Amino acid sequence: MSATEPVREFFSMGDVCNLTDLKPHVLRYWESQFRFLHPAKNRSGNRVYQRREIELIMLVRQLLYTEKYTIDGARQKIDEYRKSGELRTIARGALDAQTIESMESDLTAILSALDGEADEE
Repeated sequence: MSATEPVREFFSMGDVCNLTDLKPHVLRYWESQFRFLHPAKNRSGNRVYQRREIELIMLVRQLLYTEKYTIDGARQKIDEYRKSGELRTIARGALDAQTIESMESDLTAILSALDGEADEE
């Protein structure tokens, strides 16, 4: 019988930085620019993010870095998604896109390593 890993509900800033490939100062800045990014703090005062917030962070990342929106433009686009009722779906899609991008990068690195091993033999 295999034990399944429980689904995590809360993530530290370090976890979010690793998942999103962003620096802590970027996340803190975005908190000041996007009112919906307001993680709770634990007893120690550390930020604690929920999965929903990570999805929104990935959406902001996609709008700013991939689609080249400005902060104001990204804010407006997210408001449009919210008003149309598709924010949750779009945010999850952004997280899925990041996951696929990360997997492609990992696979490329593995293939490069395997090609290097084949050349050495």
